[in-house]
Amino acid sequence: MIPILLQAHTRSLTKVIYNHSGDLLFSASKDDKPNVWRTINGERLGSYNGHRGTVWSLDVTRDSAILASGSADNSFRLWDVECGKSRNAVETDTGVRSVAWAMGDQLLAVLTDNTMGFTASVLIYDVRAGEVVRKVLPNEIGKKPTIVRWTDCNEALLTGHDDGHVALWDAASSKLLTSTRPHSDTIRDLQFSRDRTYFITASKDTTAKLIETANLKAIKTYQTERPVNSAAISPVRTEVLVAGGQEALNVTTTSSRAGQFEARFFHEIWESEIGRVRGHFGPINTLAYAPDGRGYASGAEDGYIRLHSFDPDYYEFAMIDPDLDEPLL
Repeated sequence: MIPILLQAHTRSLTKVIYNHSGDLLFSASKDDKPNVWRTINGERLGSYNGHRGTVWSLDVTRDSAILASGSADNSFRLWDVECGKSRNAVETDTGVRSVAWAMGDQLLAVLTDNTMGFTASVLIYDVRAGEVVRKVLPNEIGKKPTIVRWTDCNEALLTGHDDGHVALWDAASSKLLTSTRPHSDTIRDLQFSRDRTYFITASKDTTAKLIETANLKAIKTYQTERPVNSAAISPVRTEVLVAGGQEALNVTTTSSRAGQFEARFFHEIWESEIGRVRGHFGPINTLAYAPDGRGYASGAEDGYIRLHSFDPDYYEFAMIDPDLDEPLL
């Protein structure tokens, strides 16, 4: 599996996402210009210019018409994907850590930071009205939130927190539905399964966990030896992909092998590691599976994006149960 290396960002990557059809990849970094790439050959199609600080989060509508971005410059923006123009720029009291489109692409959840005396909040922005219509204050369960996502049918908002909590909030009333603390340290990423009945979390506590959406029950744990920055669920196979590595502050003191800057594959049910992919020279900050499950993208502290397409023998691989002599995959 030989990846395509993509380089256009001048600083470390913060987010990579595919569009729904999988032909485009969007990337953001600690520089101020999100980029868009063609996944079939890695061609950079353009950048979205307008932010004045780190871009922490991206999300794109299902029809690939509008890209949402959240930045440390105290704003979130909506971009015309095709022409690259900013359709709308909305200022916030603090930096924006996470953005997420609701199903139907009419509402956008925007998570602001807990800094400068302001309390972190989830703003519900109505694209049709062009204004914030609701606000959720997720600080009441613990430390500041780090990420926000919508559950199926837009019934609730899901937040991950700095102290390891996850919480569900009623999208209509903004009331807390339930919360739990599956991790002992910061949740750095949260990605749903295809049907949104469960999700995977990535945490600084060196684990990734599979959690049921309805009751927030942790059902699987994937243990590593370094902080986990990102984790994703395969849309076609019973496996998950996790990545991270030694803290960026200490990267210069060790080799890439010792820092464990690999993407690691685990069997989703049996929690066993089944493979690793090396290549980055710094901690991997963000991962995303292609929608068809035939590859994945990773972005790291080294400023590179690695665009992987699985080889034919990947689809032939299966773990064998030693007791039943049958494939587990």
